Amino acid sequence: MQARDFFRLLLLAAIWGASFLFIRLAVPAFGPAPLMAGRVGLAALFLAIIAWCWHKPLLLRGNIRHFLILGLINSALPFLLFAYAAHWLTASVMSVLNATAPIWGAVLGVLFFRQPLSLKLVSGLLLGISGVAILVGFDAVVLQPNAAMAIAAAAGAACCYGLATHYTRRAAAVEPFANAHGSMWAAFCWLLPLALLQPPVTVPSPLQGIALLLLGVLCTGVAYLLYFALVRDIGATPTLTVTFLIPVFGVSWGSLFLNETVGWHTLAGAVTVLCGTALVTGFTLSNLWGVKQSKC
Repeated sequence: MQARDFFRLLLLAAIWGASFLFIRLAVPAFGPAPLMAGRVGLAALFLAIIAWCWHKPLLLRGNIRHFLILGLINSALPFLLFAYAAHWLTASVMSVLNATAPIWGAVLGVLFFRQPLSLKLVSGLLLGISGVAILVGFDAVVLQPNAAMAIAAAAGAACCYGLATHYTRRAAAVEPFANAHGSMWAAFCWLLPLALLQPPVTVPSPLQGIALLLLGVLCTGVAYLLYFALVRDIGATPTLTVTFLIPVFGVSWGSLFLNETVGWHTLAGAVTVLCGTALVTGFTLSNLWGVKQSKC
């Protein structure tokens, strides 16, 4: 991996890590459904402009059902769950729980997709559970009335990402940019009715409006373009190492801009979760620095 590619990987992790900061800022005013409907709607419009500039068709014919499923499990539902959780959980906690997605994917693979159960997978699962227990068990958030539901929602969002990984591997092959573009419009269709039923809580401040704009354009639209460019240039496996970098930025942004407390349990829980994720995914440093993989 060249220095330029590593910088882009860091940039992608910084952008996705910042999404939890922007959710925390904006959700008190917009509410979960309107905020996420706005996020995917802005992302869909942004990708539509890019598609027009690049002459890339949406490929709706024969793929509407596929886009609806992918938009639901990879965007609409996890985004909504994280927005709900953001009422009580810090950006730091959410970013670490987000990193459990590969562990959930492994569990679903064993339970429903006949993947073999290995010692490495079991060890990674146990480490992941231990890391989450350390992360939230020693955090003041557990003392809040709705903490359990918020933690379950964030874990459910990560589980959705694990499920989406299995779905995309088994679904009919669709060009990656079309997947991103089509699924954003589908996610908007899923979330719009909920947003209309739940209007914004208060009039958003200019800062909260900017947070929504950055969520949609930067953390979703631009991030997708950056992600697929990395998959094209360095391969899927090295690109997925972004999973290990997102919590670093999620914790940093939360501490820097929201004055969130980063205790020993935050760092210990994050490290334990990431070790479990590394075991489940088979991650090694060669994935990050190794030779270029085959393109997807």
